Amino acid sequence: MSELESLIEMASLANSMPLPNLSKGVSYDNWSLQMKALLGSQEVWEVVENGHQEPEDVGEMTIAQLVTLKATRAKDKTALYMLYRAVDESGFKKIANSMSSKEAWEILEKAYKVDNRVKQVRLQTLRGELERMKMKEDEGVAEYVSRVETLVNQLCRNGEMLPACRVVEKILRSLTDDFENIVCAIEESKDFIALSMEELAGSLEAHE
Repeated sequence: MSELESLIEMASLANSMPLPNLSKGVSYDNWSLQMKALLGSQEVWEVVENGHQEPEDVGEMTIAQLVTLKATRAKDKTALYMLYRAVDESGFKKIANSMSSKEAWEILEKAYKVDNRVKQVRLQTLRGELERMKMKEDEGVAEYVSRVETLVNQLCRNGEMLPACRVVEKILRSLTDDFENIVCAIEESKDFIALSMEELAGSLEAHE
């Protein structure tokens, strides 16, 4: 495939591909991970990360250099277009005047990335919620496990990874009294380190 054909295919894919959308309430960290993977799949992340500097004088460039320059320009504009499409109206206004994909990326990062102090406060809040979380009397096993996993995922998105054994232990010690016997049996017969969430949920649901 020629360089021209590659550029045409890249532009076509960029126009038709569904993109993660960055808006208020959406995790910037999650969005940026998805976008980096997506831009990388289109072979344009490198130009976003490193930027593209226009040469001062193209008159003395060789044909090969001019071809490379044209390809880099196309990649930069493709990446910029994908960023335009991956944000809401508010985000688009922030980057509408960007001259490069690198400039647009840095603007979005500055505007949406959570300050470290804010993240620490959020982590403390989430830790407290997880610690206080208990199964409701009218709640099913699947529903409660889902609630716990949702909160654990929120912690993960904010930079705190919890080992599976801690999550399993949390669930076992916060079930209703109806599960006292099965909890004792699990604790006596299962290795917490090896017990997966699926195995735990299955054991609890069998005695629900």
